[in-house]
Amino acid sequence: MPRAPQTPAEYWDKYKPHRGDGPQPRPDTDRFEWTQYPGHGPGAELLGSPRRALDLGSAEGKEAAHLAERGVRVTGVDLSTVQVARARAWWHDTANLDFVHAEVCAYLTGTEETFDAIYSVWGAVWFTEPEQLLPLIAARLAPGGVFVFSQAEPSPGAYGPQPMRGKWLEGRERELTVQRWQYPPETWADHLKQAGFTDIDARVLPGPHGEALGTLLVTARR
Repeated sequence: MPRAPQTPAEYWDKYKPHRGDGPQPRPDTDRFEWTQYPGHGPGAELLGSPRRALDLGSAEGKEAAHLAERGVRVTGVDLSTVQVARARAWWHDTANLDFVHAEVCAYLTGTEETFDAIYSVWGAVWFTEPEQLLPLIAARLAPGGVFVFSQAEPSPGAYGPQPMRGKWLEGRERELTVQRWQYPPETWADHLKQAGFTDIDARVLPGPHGEALGTLLVTARR
C-alpha cells in the first residue's frame, strides 16, 4: 500500500533532540539562546520586559521555560504532537507556562489574545510563508509589542522557499523534507514593513571563534 503523503508535522515528530531511549533529562534553562552556539550573542533582553509572550515553534520548550521561570506568562505553539508531549512532560511543574498543539497560522487566526512579545528561535517563522505569517503576528501583538526571531544565516543566492531534508524515519525508508524561507536581512526588513512593523533591526550575527555559519537575528515592533 502506498504511504500517505508526508506532512510537516511528520518531519518535526521525527526531529531531534535524540537522547536515547527511556526518560530524557530536560534542558538547562539558565540562559535564553538565539543562536546555535551556547553563550553566544544576546539573550532574553531582546524581548524587553513582557508580561505575556508567545513562542512560535516552541519544540522542546527550553526558551519558553526560561521566561516562565522568571515570571513571564508564556504560551508555546508547535504542530508536532511529539514535541508538544515532550515539552509538557519536561515542564509540567513550571508555572506560567502552557504548550499548545497547533499550526501557528491557525493558532494566530483563532486566538483573540494579544502578547507583549512574540518570538521564534529557529522555529516556525523559518518554516512558514512570511506573507501569510507576518500580518497574523502583527495582529496579535499588543501596541508597542516586540517581535524577535532567529534562524540560520541564509546561503548566498539561496533565497525564498528552500527544501530542508532529514533522515529521521526508522529504517530510513525515505527522506523527509520541509520548506524553509530564507532571505537576506534587507529582504526580511521589507517583508516586515509590508506587514506593518516598525523599528526593524535585521542583521546577521557572525559565529564565534571563526565558525562559518552565522545567525540571522531580527527584531521589530508593531
